[in-house]
Amino acid sequence: MKTRIIFMGSPDFAVPALRALALHYPIVGVVTQPDRPSGRGMLLSPPPIKLTAIELGIPFIQPEKLRQPEALQQLQEWKPDLIVVAAFGQILRPNVLDLPHLGCINIHASLLPRHRGAAPIQAAILAGDSETGITIMKMDAGLDTGPMLRQRAIPITAQDTGGSLFEKLSTLGGDLLLETLSDYISGSLAPQTQPETGATYFGMIKKEHGLLDFSQTAGELERRVRAFSPWPGTYIQWNGAPLKIHKAHVLDGSGKIGAHLIVEGLPAIATDNGLLVLDEIQPAGKKPMPGKAFLAGTRDWLTANQTTNSI
Repeated sequence: MKTRIIFMGSPDFAVPALRALALHYPIVGVVTQPDRPSGRGMLLSPPPIKLTAIELGIPFIQPEKLRQPEALQQLQEWKPDLIVVAAFGQILRPNVLDLPHLGCINIHASLLPRHRGAAPIQAAILAGDSETGITIMKMDAGLDTGPMLRQRAIPITAQDTGGSLFEKLSTLGGDLLLETLSDYISGSLAPQTQPETGATYFGMIKKEHGLLDFSQTAGELERRVRAFSPWPGTYIQWNGAPLKIHKAHVLDGSGKIGAHLIVEGLPAIATDNGLLVLDEIQPAGKKPMPGKAFLAGTRDWLTANQTTNSI
């Protein structure tokens, strides 16, 4: 008798895992977040997992909260042997964790116990880690504290952004899940308790976290630009409006913290340790543009901060 699985997930990250599972196991139901307003028109937009479930012909529910009685009733009616979770966005309470006899399995986008929490992909880049990966874990009542089944690491390159790592780890998560499940279901793979040594936590990211603080080093800011690309993005305040920073690099140099400079024909900003050189930026109301094109179209990059430094 095949293992009956409920899948819980919401964003694009979870789609490869659902597709992979559906090829090999009976998915009796999908649980995803409700449609949310998005875009300039704030029209209701379905989560990617809902669209995938519709495409695959899998029944789904979208409870605002799993604790709603009708949500739990539906889970019980699906009679799962196992629940698989990937970036679902809601906490699973004990009554859900204990529902399937095989428990609940989570695809977490870090090498646990490092970077527990809601934003492990961004956290790894911000920390300057040389690698990250996927952990397949059995969930408990804690936040990403459950015992681990399997891990796989990948390197973080100097060019990786939150978006590029998202894509790599999304694919890896689906592949590693399939490799892990058959051994776990058969009982040949025993969960291993997470070590507490090296455990870190990173919480939810909000849009305001994208504002760059030039009391940080240039290296820290460059990692923030990459980690928060494409969302929430990074920016500075310039001429009373946000100036988005899409790409940047670090150069040795010094100046008054926050001072605007021109370095090798590109806009730059001084930090306490190094210069952040702005390769691609986006003024308010305009499209992204190279730093050189930005300087060609503005006369007050330097004078806006009352500095005439140029290198």
